[in-house]
Amino acid sequence: MDYYERIQHSIEFIEKNLQNDMSINDISSKSCFSTFHFQRLFQAITGFSVQEYIRNRRLTEAARLLKETKQNVLDIAVTFQYGSQEAFTRAFVHFFGMTPGRYRKEEIVLKQQHKMNFLEYQYKLEGEFNMNKPVITQLNKVYMIGYEYRTNLYNENYFTEIPSFYIDFGKKEYYKRIPKKIAPHMAYGVSTHFQDDGRFSFVVEEEVEESNIELEEGFVQLVIPEGKYAAFKVSGSNELVQNTRRYIYGSWLPHSNYERADGPDFEITDVLHSTYPNDMKMRIYIPIEG
Repeated sequence: MDYYERIQHSIEFIEKNLQNDMSINDISSKSCFSTFHFQRLFQAITGFSVQEYIRNRRLTEAARLLKETKQNVLDIAVTFQYGSQEAFTRAFVHFFGMTPGRYRKEEIVLKQQHKMNFLEYQYKLEGEFNMNKPVITQLNKVYMIGYEYRTNLYNENYFTEIPSFYIDFGKKEYYKRIPKKIAPHMAYGVSTHFQDDGRFSFVVEEEVEESNIELEEGFVQLVIPEGKYAAFKVSGSNELVQNTRRYIYGSWLPHSNYERADGPDFEITDVLHSTYPNDMKMRIYIPIEG
């Protein structure tokens, strides 16, 4: 069963439970992906979050009930898991640009969030990205020490936050506080500690010798596990870096014959030959199996 079919199982579960409480863990389990990875795939493919999809589907179905039934607004709000009529009205206005009462009275055609069919998405996306294909490589363990930052998948905020982490790391000269460095001109950025709610850590690091030392506050020691990785070369603007990250999870991985393996994603930037934001020299690695 391919990625799109697996995600569609989660869509079917969502559709059956629009009027019920459902957790992201329950939703992701239907696709047999981890909760974090499911959310990352969904957002990379569609451009919006699972939570946004659920909210917009509920509001679309609520709008249908407003037109087709005489149920009062509060009952409809409660039906679609809103705690109050006020909360429902705020969400309705935000999505549709008008109140539920006005929509019920007037003949207006609204934008809607229809049920998604990821089997159609599969063919829609095939020609949308024109990126370099990765090199499949086998890596040995890499020992690193770096400074840990926190971010999340919400609205792809991490795309703007990650460059700021590198800048902060340089301005505060954290790199000078890393002992036993092996390749001081290569900056690692490691995505790890994935949480079910979409939070994760991004650690700006440098490769070091294997050792057990006491670290300063905020610094962490990580090991990139040995194994098979897909390595994507990026040479260009920061926008190209962001689009490559989208391409990896939104197109390449679903169309590949690989599963994402356990472990962190990471990237290596050639600091000496990179100029932010217009000329980045970088490789992005994701762990794979298959």
